Amino acid sequence: MSVSDPIADALTKIRNAYRAGHTQVIVNHNKLIEALVNILAEENFVNSFQVLDKDPEHKINYKRILIILRYTNAGEPVIQGIQRISKPGRRVYVKADKLPCVYNNTGCAVISTSMGLMVDRDARLKNVGGEYICKVW
Repeated sequence: MSVSDPIADALTKIRNAYRAGHTQVIVNHNKLIEALVNILAEENFVNSFQVLDKDPEHKINYKRILIILRYTNAGEPVIQGIQRISKPGRRVYVKADKLPCVYNNTGCAVISTSMGLMVDRDARLKNVGGEYICKVW
């Protein structure tokens, strides 16, 4: 069964893994999701990630991404919320001067620009807009 929105699927798997208290989660691989997970790692929302290649003996028939989740010392998840904004049925685009701030800059907005995927702070510095993929806090 194919997934109509792989980004929302990956975000939901991450959200559900945090709610269940898991230490790691495996999501499907594509370049956009890999760039998104890389941003989450750079912004310290997840500990690390690793791209798993095909491995028929372990029943992995296509590439996947293994994400190691991050928790505070008190055992609380670092990601309090993660929300998909632009969806296949309704795309949301923002201009460079209208980039959103997520929870007074304690979170980040992920923007897909012509220069690649970046957080709202970097997009403001480079003065570019694009598709508003998701927000994380």
